[in-house]
Amino acid sequence: MNKPGFLFFVSIFFASGVFAQRTITVINNTAIARKGEIVEINLSTLKSSFESKTYVLTNNRHKEIAYQLICEGNKKPKALIFQADVAANSLVSYFLTEGKPAAVKPKTSARFVKERKDDFAWENDMAAYRMYGPALAAENPSNGVDFWAKCTENLVVDQRYRDDIYNNISYHVDHGLGLDFYKVAHTLGCGGIAPYADGKLWVENHFDHYKVIEAGPLRSVFQLVYDSVKVGNSYYQQEITITVDAGSLLNKASVKYIGASQKMELAAGIYLHDGKGVLKQHVETGTSAYAEEAASDNKVPAGRNYIGIYIPEKVNNALVVDEEGLLTSSYQVGDTFTYYFGGGWSKWHFPTDESWFNAVSNYSKALRSPLKIKVK
Repeated sequence: MNKPGFLFFVSIFFASGVFAQRTITVINNTAIARKGEIVEINLSTLKSSFESKTYVLTNNRHKEIAYQLICEGNKKPKALIFQADVAANSLVSYFLTEGKPAAVKPKTSARFVKERKDDFAWENDMAAYRMYGPALAAENPSNGVDFWAKCTENLVVDQRYRDDIYNNISYHVDHGLGLDFYKVAHTLGCGGIAPYADGKLWVENHFDHYKVIEAGPLRSVFQLVYDSVKVGNSYYQQEITITVDAGSLLNKASVKYIGASQKMELAAGIYLHDGKGVLKQHVETGTSAYAEEAASDNKVPAGRNYIGIYIPEKVNNALVVDEEGLLTSSYQVGDTFTYYFGGGWSKWHFPTDESWFNAVSNYSKALRSPLKIKVK
């Protein structure tokens, strides 16, 4: 082809709207290896339409990488997320081209469990959780978080509920993939949050409404609403929006109280049970991590149970009140307060207490220094 003909071909190629490859470079400027960390790219940055075309994402070894389109409750997708592996102080490139992507194995889920007293349960490939709904009102529930240990990347919540409800197979016993050994009672459990006023922690009750915003496979997002939260002589409505990402050590929680304008303290807490575990609270880094013995309902030892919290806002105090380790921060009613919480297990990724404490510390450092993204 002569040069004028070649230029004409190129002009027609781009004018026809054929998608040129996008190179997505993920940069890690920290001394911490970032493995399986979710990165998010706005579709306007990619200048790509996912409404009429499909695309394949690959890494620099030509291996296909799973991704998810994020809609944030809207019909049209707004962003693309995927898990990136980037060594310390390095960068990695990924490539987006037209094509049919392979089916994505779900690594997150979140759903209302009507068949089990209105639980709301969610999980990723690291752990599973639940919070308590209206049908449990007579049992004095809290707005605390229950933690379910697991030792598989596969989703386990639905099977555990089916086995427990219909097959008389208790999820309080380890059948090879983990169990529910955690006790919440009327506490914040595994990283719940509540106002702290007049020297008292105002633990709430069950949620009243829920809404699923995103539903996997790499990210699930939902909102729980508590209609009547008492703080002193006043009542507020609380909205908590929880995001669970594939591969993430902790869940992201965005909390908003609605009511009479005032400043208050919010406390994110860990139930210490018998208090014989190891609690490490750090006001300066906004982290709290706890390690304790775990056992089934039949008192069968089940390794070590771990809980962690990270608050990116300024933390005012770290204290222990009525067997709960608390981190407190200032809050203005009507604003959104964001923090992170979650659990781990010695039989899945964290063989020692120190490995869990290091993981919580590194997680907080990574959030303070997010991965940088360039698109070409």
